[in-house]
Amino acid sequence: MIAGGIDINGVVIAQAELYDPAAGTFSVTTGALHTARTYHTATLLSNGKVLIAGGDDNSGVVIAQAELYDPVAKTFSIVGDLSPARTLHTATLLSNGTVLIAGGVDSGGAVMASAELYDPAAGTFSATTGALHTVRYQHTATLLPNGKVLITGGNDNGAGVIAQAELYNPTTKIFSVTTGHLNTARALHTATLLLNG
Repeated sequence: MIAGGIDINGVVIAQAELYDPAAGTFSVTTGALHTARTYHTATLLSNGKVLIAGGDDNSGVVIAQAELYDPVAKTFSIVGDLSPARTLHTATLLSNGTVLIAGGVDSGGAVMASAELYDPAAGTFSATTGALHTVRYQHTATLLPNGKVLITGGNDNGAGVIAQAELYNPTTKIFSVTTGHLNTARALHTATLLLNG
């Protein structure tokens, strides 16, 4: 499922489409996003639905609204608001089925350290017990085999690109700084869990 983004004319769009690997074709979904957005996140939930969270409209408006994509109906529905609105954040499905949403930039342009959890069963967002130790956006968040989330790099918009990494513990709902840092500070990178953990 491909949703939102910026088209060839630089316009933020709400349209979504599906890719069928068997046929090798793309088709437009039955419904579009309720809010056109870019720099948002899309997280596959345990129930097969997709949580679309935050982003912005490319004109300075940061979006708080979140939506759910239903693959059966091929439509989107509004599920509530992030608090605060955020863009350029990360969203990671945790082992317990909730989604960790961390960092990003708020509607005032400030880089954030706050994080929140989306609970698909309750359909609600709630703040985590602790915040990131370093404000950051354009970072990565990777679920590890032990259930913790590795947060790496990003940009703090002050000192610049970050080498520091953190771990989120879903049991305590707090972040801790890792013993080591990235050898090279970086933002807009990728992070991939390998088969050896």
